[in-house]
Amino acid sequence: MKYDPASSRAGVPALGFHIKLRHLQCLLAVAQHGSLRGAADALAITQPAVSKTIAELEELLGVRLFDRGRHGARPTAQASLFLRHAGASLNALRQGLDLLARGTQADSGTIAIAALPTAAPGLVPAALHAFRRQWPRMAVQIHTGLNNQLLEMLRARKVELMLGRLADPEAMTGLTFEHLLAAPLALVAGPRHPLLAQAAPAVADLAHFPLILPPHGTIIRHMADSFLRGHGLDTPANCSEVLSVSLGRALALGPGDMVWFVPRIAVHADLQRGSLRQLPIAMEGTEEPLGLILRNDVDPAPAARALIAALRAAARPAPEEAHAGPP
Repeated sequence: MKYDPASSRAGVPALGFHIKLRHLQCLLAVAQHGSLRGAADALAITQPAVSKTIAELEELLGVRLFDRGRHGARPTAQASLFLRHAGASLNALRQGLDLLARGTQADSGTIAIAALPTAAPGLVPAALHAFRRQWPRMAVQIHTGLNNQLLEMLRARKVELMLGRLADPEAMTGLTFEHLLAAPLALVAGPRHPLLAQAAPAVADLAHFPLILPPHGTIIRHMADSFLRGHGLDTPANCSEVLSVSLGRALALGPGDMVWFVPRIAVHADLQRGSLRQLPIAMEGTEEPLGLILRNDVDPAPAARALIAALRAAARPAPEEAHAGPP
């Protein structure tokens, strides 16, 4: 089937009753993967089946939905208008099925979110505590990983929202970012580290101690490397690369007098308790925007909106912190 550009716009509402779930699934899959082949693989159907389904939907709506070329399939302006509502419809259907599976309890279900492991410890505990006051029967699944991995989960609709870092413009296509806070790096060590005995340790002193760094290829690793280069130091070849906050903590507290480059928000509670100490070395220029990332083709469900509000509240500094100077 081929769409008819001359189709009556007045007929679209009536034809909407003929739109099926498979039409919306194919539409969203092609938009997400950027090609018919990618959509076919994701839906476990053939590429001709995807092409036929999109052609049917174009004929029903009377508009072209994708511009196809050597570089894949790009949504047209009309498709972009429709995608948000198509995504919202499928999301609402999934939520309804989930409620039925859980005994039709309107206040129960499961919400899946993604959070950077270096950001989650500082915001998620307080946010969940507040969220459960409103939604005590709601299960929350928290997925952690690298920023690009979590973005893919969000695009694939495996999670409803993400707590992460602002990525490159291309990686943010179809997504919205809401800034919550600027997360600077900190140099952290165990409470008995030799550098803590110095009144004013210098960056050059780091050359005498093993470093714990974020994994290569991450934004915070790039910032750590840039910080070292800016002070005339090369990144040591024998550094330990760690994404896990719990493992980084164990290394910093273990033998070897290691120094850990870590977002301060990830170890905020440790620093308050005194189990870890921040070296008095200024880390200007290492702040990175941290915030909420959502798909722009779907409106958050009520439970997701409540969790978003809780994360916003958790990101606001306490009065004593808002006016505090550097440690």
